[in-house]
Amino acid sequence: MKPAPFVYHRARDAVGATRLLSELGDESKVIAGGQSLVAMMSFRLARPRHLVDIAGLKELDYLRTGPDGALHIGALTTHHTVETASDERLGTGFAVLRTAMEWVGHLPIRTRGTVGGSLAHADATAEWALLAVALDAQVVALGPRGERRIPAADFFQGYYTTALDPDELLVEVVFPHPERYAALTEFAERRGDFAIVSTVVALDLRDGAVHGGRVALGGVAPLPVRSPAAEAVLAGGGPAGPELFTACAEAAAAAADPPGDGNGDAAYRTALIRELVRRACEEAVSR
Repeated sequence: MKPAPFVYHRARDAVGATRLLSELGDESKVIAGGQSLVAMMSFRLARPRHLVDIAGLKELDYLRTGPDGALHIGALTTHHTVETASDERLGTGFAVLRTAMEWVGHLPIRTRGTVGGSLAHADATAEWALLAVALDAQVVALGPRGERRIPAADFFQGYYTTALDPDELLVEVVFPHPERYAALTEFAERRGDFAIVSTVVALDLRDGAVHGGRVALGGVAPLPVRSPAAEAVLAGGGPAGPELFTACAEAAAAAADPPGDGNGDAAYRTALIRELVRRACEEAVSR
């Protein structure tokens, strides 16, 4: 199918983009890499009357580490840029972001798709959405009233729904501190397909023992979610090994209430949670 008719607008800078969004109202959409929006428009699942193109805004294409050690990623940074970033550019302790990019679609998608676009699209199984929730990221939005930072835990609100106002533009995501022992694992029917279940584990690992950690799950709810039950097991501490990791995985699976659909019923997704959390724990330690 072909997209429904729309009016094309090209923004010259980030402020100009927000001005356009404010003028055009809630029937406008931002387009950058277009890897999600174009497909939805082609199937007429999305019918914006106006498209605001921000692909040329080089000011939003960057990776930099702040003086506090936080990693700042511009909204127009591509997945492939992160995937190929050197340790020096990515910063110590953020290797999980680079390795996670291996799970994002296929190479053509990674070279066009953007970090900000993935976050704004808010797919509950998307790697960037899960990483943001698991690693306590902050999303920076720019609008007519200025800039505001939104914790990732508050940014995602449901299926393809975020806390962005219609006249706001996602300009940056900030990962506040390094996560040396972190890993993302997921399962899809074919490599590069949308994940059926995905998980990120970040461990507080010292001297071979776990002193806490975070566990986030994708594909089990309308938005990426943390698993307090699994995190409670990690908070109890213990040697980093099969016993602790199995207990963590069992707790995550027992507490989850995943939906069933054409990709698998609730029992299938629960089994995937159990296996993927365990694997992520093991991979995080191997860092």
